[in-house]
Amino acid sequence: MHGYTGDKDDYLKRLRRIEGQVRGIARMVDEDVYCIDVLTQVAAVTKALQAVSIGLVEDHLAHCVVDAARQSPEDGAAKVKEAADAIARLVRS
Repeated sequence: MHGYTGDKDDYLKRLRRIEGQVRGIARMVDEDVYCIDVLTQVAAVTKALQAVSIGLVEDHLAHCVVDAARQSPEDGAAKVKEAADAIARLVRS
């Protein structure tokens, strides 16, 4: 079981909303909407994806990392490294 399993429906709902926003942005571009208006919507989608990412990181830390640390120090350290690498990828994006 993954750390986000308890919140899976909420994540899917948020991701579907984001998907709709992205389709809306594509429609805006297709309709030649003013650049700043398109960029405003891109910023909103970016912020929404960041919120999903933060939630997933929190769930991973609270569930996967904690469970691994309870198994052994080595397993815990490996999960912490994995989480740190994922966070680094998010920060770079």
